[in-house]
Amino acid sequence: MKVVVLAGGVGGSRFLLGMRAELRNTHPDAELTAIVNTGDDLWLAGLRITPDLDTILYTLAGINDTERGWGRVGETERVSTELAAWGIGHSWFTLGDLDLAASIARSSWLREGVPLHEVVERLQARWPLGLRMLPATDDEVETHVRVEGRTMHFQEWWTRYRASLPAVAFEQLGVESSTPAPGVIAALESADVIVLAPSNPVVSIGTILGIPGLRDALRASTAPVVGVSPIIGGSVVRGMADSCLTTIGVETDAAAVARHYGSRHSSSSGILDGWLVDTADEAATEPLTAEGIATRAVPLWMRDEPMSAAIAAAALELAQQLARDADAD
Repeated sequence: MKVVVLAGGVGGSRFLLGMRAELRNTHPDAELTAIVNTGDDLWLAGLRITPDLDTILYTLAGINDTERGWGRVGETERVSTELAAWGIGHSWFTLGDLDLAASIARSSWLREGVPLHEVVERLQARWPLGLRMLPATDDEVETHVRVEGRTMHFQEWWTRYRASLPAVAFEQLGVESSTPAPGVIAALESADVIVLAPSNPVVSIGTILGIPGLRDALRASTAPVVGVSPIIGGSVVRGMADSCLTTIGVETDAAAVARHYGSRHSSSSGILDGWLVDTADEAATEPLTAEGIATRAVPLWMRDEPMSAAIAAAALELAQQLARDADAD
């Protein structure tokens, strides 16, 4: 079995932990591939920072700082403190020394002309992750946020201001001229199951889908496409995705996000065959299914790896049912 997951940072990493555990238990020969958002990336202090790729790398390697929710466990911040003394970097975006080492290695390779997908391959080779990580694109695609009076990098809006400044629009700079990273389209074409992790629909999954050719490849895939709702009972599971959804005119609601993605069968641009909602949103299952998105209600809180694995199992089960139904037709 070949499983492909489109993922952002923390939510994506937790879901991938569960999917890896579930596949090891039920399909030990399965191939798991994560196509990861790069829209949060930025240059800082001369270094290329890739927050989502790093979060997933550290989480799957078991070296992430679970208390802070970002970076590596056992960090020190001597280098960032020294940089701050010279006025380099941002006080609201501090990286630990181990994290900086990864960024130095990445930036060194990039400046030597090594493409990002190869850099990611080199970084992940250090640990037995149990999956293949692919950046959605090798090109620099950065998300910027327009607020009243100015535009700022997404990281400033998200990390410094905690999404408290009302966003007028999100702009993915460079996305129109970008191309999917090598291996991305092939992974979608050969997949048996494709899952959208419970990541931010606007600036994580949305950025991935904005790369030319990627949405079309997703729609053309013969694999069932199942999404996992990042919204439970009208609230975001983590982060400030509600602020992002409000900006694009989508309600913070599990059914609304499913309709935002759209049905592959009843929409010219839709991507979903199936959708998982939390039991708190069970009322959405019948209307969404009637609209062409087969929907199931299961507990979606990813409080630990076994719970994440149960969600992954539900996604696989729904995908396999959709495949059987398609074969029967």
